[in-house]
Amino acid sequence: MAELARTLAVPLRLDEVLAGVSRTVLEVLPGAQAAGFLLFTKAEKFETHAPTTEVMFTIDALQIEYGEGPCMEAALDELIVRTDDFEQEQRWPRFSAAVLKMGLRSALSFKLYTSHRNAGALNIFSYEPHAFGPEDEAQGQVLAAHAAAAILASRQGEQLQSALNSRDLIGQAKGIIMERFNVDAVRAFEMLRELSQTSNVKLVEIAQQVIDKRG
Repeated sequence: MAELARTLAVPLRLDEVLAGVSRTVLEVLPGAQAAGFLLFTKAEKFETHAPTTEVMFTIDALQIEYGEGPCMEAALDELIVRTDDFEQEQRWPRFSAAVLKMGLRSALSFKLYTSHRNAGALNIFSYEPHAFGPEDEAQGQVLAAHAAAAILASRQGEQLQSALNSRDLIGQAKGIIMERFNVDAVRAFEMLRELSQTSNVKLVEIAQQVIDKRG
């Protein structure tokens, strides 16, 4: 866990951090044989990330198709979802029947929290029944928390970059208006803001239009 924590202090990409967590799941949890993440996209859809095996893509695709399964339940509702044996699982009949044909028997899923929003779930599967217990749940929660911290850091970085880009666009647009209408920076910004309000268009989009049409 100390090694995983240090990954947040170096400039690794999010997918590298998640892949490290997925690999660690297989090392730390004796019964784990497949792991990965089912994450929300910006369009509020699901995507598979950092799978330790290609079978995770199939598992997630089945859940999305049927609209049921442990990963989706953890991502949307429960903190921890454990399945001791898909052969006796009643909560997701269609999904359970499908993964049984693939030989899967047990699952363990953890909700990922980022600030006040959920980002998806860390999901772990086994080909053996009753592969996971309370100790696995405790260790999985720590790993899920690490992944959630990495996702939050990544999203904050994206938001910061977006804010910097917006500031640059608005600054360029202000410069164009100042030169064109011979006004100061304050008046140039007011003109941009007034145009944004009257046209019901975001300020940064107005700035981009000014830049695109400066000729």
